[in-house]
Amino acid sequence: MLTTRPRGTSDIIPGEVETWQYLEREVRRICSEYGYAEIRTPVFEHTELFLRGVGDTTDIVEKEMYTFIDRGDRSITLRPEGTASAVRAYLEDKLYAGPQPVKLFYTGPMFRYDRPQAGRFRQFHQFGAEVFGSHDPAVDAEVMAMTMDFYGRLALKGLELHINSVGCPACRPALRSKLREFFLPHIGALCPNCRDRFEKNPLRILDCKEGPCRKLGANAPATVDCLCEDCHSHFESVKKHLDLLDLPYQVNRRLVRGLDYYTHTAFEIMARDIGAQSSIGGGGRYNGLVETCGGPSTPGIGYALGMERIILAMKSQGITTPGISGPDVFVVTAGQAAASEAFRLLFKIRGSGISADKDYLNRSLKAQMKYAGKAGAKFVVIIGEEELAQGVARVRNMDSKEQVTVTSGEVVDYLADKVKYRHNTYLQEDTIK
Repeated sequence: MLTTRPRGTSDIIPGEVETWQYLEREVRRICSEYGYAEIRTPVFEHTELFLRGVGDTTDIVEKEMYTFIDRGDRSITLRPEGTASAVRAYLEDKLYAGPQPVKLFYTGPMFRYDRPQAGRFRQFHQFGAEVFGSHDPAVDAEVMAMTMDFYGRLALKGLELHINSVGCPACRPALRSKLREFFLPHIGALCPNCRDRFEKNPLRILDCKEGPCRKLGANAPATVDCLCEDCHSHFESVKKHLDLLDLPYQVNRRLVRGLDYYTHTAFEIMARDIGAQSSIGGGGRYNGLVETCGGPSTPGIGYALGMERIILAMKSQGITTPGISGPDVFVVTAGQAAASEAFRLLFKIRGSGISADKDYLNRSLKAQMKYAGKAGAKFVVIIGEEELAQGVARVRNMDSKEQVTVTSGEVVDYLADKVKYRHNTYLQEDTIK
């Protein structure tokens, strides 16, 4: 073998990709119902976007970004998260000129140089959603309810919604002062990164995963105890809107998000039994991010859910998704003349919108039938010398084992009716579920 895939990446192969396709269908379904439009941004951006947007004291910027100089001597970074790119598109493509608020969603790969572990890769995939242009606490509640609704549709159980308020520029100075006062006597016990954060942004110490820092942070001043009147009022209203939806939540006084742009509401969704990193998604409000990226003062809120971690949680709970879907029709033949007719018929069937395939290994008729069953074909069209001479084909229903003879000119219409009926039945069953 010439080489292997880079560490921290994965191949999504047949047998696994169907789960991803199922999740992506559910993503598009729920976003359509909630009024979110899809946006697709480049997988790489100018590095400055993430330096300004994500924050230069975050682990992402300090240690995890894939950054390189291109042939034009420009610093380029593979996107480590989706919000900054969405903000850039909101401004560059003048989405602010249309009706507000603007509700967007995206799916795709992100890149961070991190230690690979269960459900966390260096190339990973996220489903994210953003809302620009509204400071209404009801939007905060909608965003959180949407994430929990999505998980519910996947049949995930035992999830916990943790919420907090991380304040705003008006109340952050008081919080920073209290945090510095608290951590100063223990600065020697902090990890090297947090000793640096002590000067730049002590709030980031609360997000550290190192044991001593986490232990110290458990007793540090809480963000909710330092909120200004506006932040306190906003957070209380968010909770009231969640109560209106009967959506369970926990106020986690130690919860802060790992990115500098968050203000006001922050939240995470926790799942049990998926490894050391129990979060399978989260987000929050970022009212100053659009302005930081060069735009007008614009409130915003969003979230991102890790697709790999969702799949890991589903596997841990024994949740299955639709498997490999075989062709609707498989054409089997006996004899060279029949094979030529079958090849022509195969493309007529496909031209009617029916998935179809045939044998390309010159198997025997019996072996072709066996392969059609293993491939998951729903119907088999059989053409041999006798059928060719009579101008007919035999169509076998692989579920009921019923076999009928159909004239060659009618076989495509016959299959179209049968396949359409079968697909509609499955769609109705899926709707009922």
